[in-house]
Amino acid sequence: MKIAATVLAIAGSAAAFAPSSNSKASLTTSRVALDELPGSSLPVPKFDPLGLASVGSDETFRWFQAAEQKNGRAAMVAVTGYIVQAAGIHFPGMLSKDVSFESLSGLNPIDQWALVPDAGKAQILATCFIAELVTESKGTHYMKGGDLPGMVFPAIDFSGVDAATLKKKRTSELNNGRLAMIAIIGFISEYNIPGAVPAISGIPIFHSS
Repeated sequence: MKIAATVLAIAGSAAAFAPSSNSKASLTTSRVALDELPGSSLPVPKFDPLGLASVGSDETFRWFQAAEQKNGRAAMVAVTGYIVQAAGIHFPGMLSKDVSFESLSGLNPIDQWALVPDAGKAQILATCFIAELVTESKGTHYMKGGDLPGMVFPAIDFSGVDAATLKKKRTSELNNGRLAMIAIIGFISEYNIPGAVPAISGIPIFHSS
């Protein structure tokens, strides 16, 4: 249930785990030199399969960067949570006065979300919305040359991390986020279209309970 909530957050935003780049260098230069940006590493350097770096203005390019970062972070939460839920690990106690966490633990995470009371869904989505407002309202907006969105819950200061280490962490975050986005889309596809993802088609937890 809490996993599927995060899946929904992929469409818009979510809290983060790793630091954002603090570079405020020329946006035009950054658009051209993709190999110098965090996230450009083997086996897929200059990662831009749809050619989005050449679409629109510098502001558009920064928006694409922030969107990839946020959605990658949300996808990592979703994949981790999906696996944890699928393993039957759950909170103790009651989700609501009528629904216990244990009663949902044996279900597919997507089926769990369907059984969460509407009030609970609203609270989860409201938390995601607040996180989005926080990231969009800090200092100079990233589309105007400010820092890309940083951490929200919890807020962690990475200002003491040297540039080389920060870039390495950002590259790891982006690459893991890209893989996680592919993974969670695969989970959802297999749930809705059995057999769509042969690698996981024989695993019960990826199908409706």
